Amino acid sequence: MERKEIDKIINSQIEFNKTNSNSVNYRIQILNSLLNTINKNEDKIYDALKKDLNKHEFESFLSEVLLVKREIKLFTRKLKKWSKRKRVNGSIFNFPSSNYLIPEPYGNILIITPWNYPFQLSLTPLIGAVAAGNSVIIKPSELAPNTSLVLKELIENVFPQNLVCVIEGDAETAKHLLDKKWDYIFFTGSTKIGKIIAEKAAKHLTPTTLELGGKSPCVVDSNVDIDKTAKRIVSGKFVNCGQTCIAPDYIIVNNHVKSELISMIKKNIISTFGDSPIKSDSYGRIINKNNLTRLKENLSNQNIEFGGRIDEKSLYIEPTLVIDPNINSEIMKEEIFGPILPILSYENENDLEKILNANPSPLAFYIFSNNQKFIDKLIYSNKFGGCVVNDTLIHYVNSNLPFGGIGESGMGAYRGKFSFDTFTHYKPVLEKKLMIDIPFRYGPYPNSFNLIKKILEKL
Repeated sequence: MERKEIDKIINSQIEFNKTNSNSVNYRIQILNSLLNTINKNEDKIYDALKKDLNKHEFESFLSEVLLVKREIKLFTRKLKKWSKRKRVNGSIFNFPSSNYLIPEPYGNILIITPWNYPFQLSLTPLIGAVAAGNSVIIKPSELAPNTSLVLKELIENVFPQNLVCVIEGDAETAKHLLDKKWDYIFFTGSTKIGKIIAEKAAKHLTPTTLELGGKSPCVVDSNVDIDKTAKRIVSGKFVNCGQTCIAPDYIIVNNHVKSELISMIKKNIISTFGDSPIKSDSYGRIINKNNLTRLKENLSNQNIEFGGRIDEKSLYIEPTLVIDPNINSEIMKEEIFGPILPILSYENENDLEKILNANPSPLAFYIFSNNQKFIDKLIYSNKFGGCVVNDTLIHYVNSNLPFGGIGESGMGAYRGKFSFDTFTHYKPVLEKKLMIDIPFRYGPYPNSFNLIKKILEKL
């Protein structure tokens, strides 16, 4: 799309926001229209995700389409309640008065989305932004072109361009968009790009939500069901070929159960994907050659216990286990974002703490243990975006929990009501009555005010 046309669309959305005519009933109606359009085009969505990431249809349904449908249904049920002005308690100093918050949209929103869940991670924040009354430009990743095209077609069939528009393009298009002034920017992607987004937004003092990544640890205690633990780790790590921002990035297992856990992880990989995962319909592919090359380099000089086979032509990397990598090696510095699972061990809590402190503030934190004291200590002594005990990934499914990072893994949160709050400015209003006045608030001020001070400090 030409830059002049992009600018024209942005200006049309700015003008639309000035009219403030986007009623709650209209928002509900158009979200229902989006739901109906998704229902009619499900096969097209699955086909696009298969072409981009080799996703199995059932995986695409669970991790992409179902989550979007559930989010729309939640918003259409709750939006009228969430959009009402909210009374808050007044203060004795302002008595008598009415105090309330008015939810209002920020205005013109830019949403930049990634390639790993290109359908779901585009539409989930969009739903919250539109429901809150904003206009939106979506810049999908050019690395998932088939899904991007389907997304564009769906949006054009549902939304007027001055309300929501998909603008496809490469990094130069993203740069042009980021040079514009926005009322809010929502970005999902890498920490490296997130820092660029934050810098661009700062020039206009634009608020942002940054959904980034990080090295999400998975701590395995000695007193757990190893078979179930392995099954849940394999499920969370190798879905979407490991290209999930909240996938377990590495395991830290108690040394007493290390061998057993490795054995059970191998067993569960084989039971899930077969002896030859390259032939499995349930196993995805790396998004492009650049990412495959990066992952291949991560495996250099590592102790590969299982897997490791690569077929560059088909963008395939086998589910791979790496044992005891050096904590300072490249594989332990950056988020892996692929089907490679390093396994480290600890003998005591000091060993565990040392490993965890090497990569602080991950997006997700996983603990497998039946020892509540151990669990609580890890939860309260570590910072992270979200935590799951005795499972992986499933916290993202619960729209009652905010999803977001902290520190290097991002800022801000969304999902469900938290999405509405993210894209809403709660405008505070105090309406004071004229009938009563407190005389000492006006000058001239009294020379002695000890009594008044005592009274006011007790109120």
